[in-house]
Amino acid sequence: MPLSKIEHRQNRKKRIRARVKGTALRPRLSVFRSLKKMYVQLIDDATGKTVAAANTSEAKSSMTKEGAKKLGELIAKKAKDAGITSIVFDRNGYKYHGRVKELADAARGAGLQF
Repeated sequence: MPLSKIEHRQNRKKRIRARVKGTALRPRLSVFRSLKKMYVQLIDDATGKTVAAANTSEAKSSMTKEGAKKLGELIAKKAKDAGITSIVFDRNGYKYHGRVKELADAARGAGLQF
């Protein structure tokens, strides 16, 4: 029986998470896309704590590329407020194009180093 689209993403996610770890100095920026919203979190994997989080409704934007740009700028601002300048990017198994790419580019443009 062939794997579904979700199962393929879960397999990609496992491969990525085996290599990507967040620390207190360089937390992991995790992305999650649902059908209606996009969520991002800065996670310190050493302690298992979320340092900062944001979503598209908080950024007052929709689920488009423009909304992803606003979300990237918002999470970069929250990271700077928390004293974080460098992160590790976790695309969570999603392909690096479209909204995920726009979010990452906006966060880089706002001053976060990947």
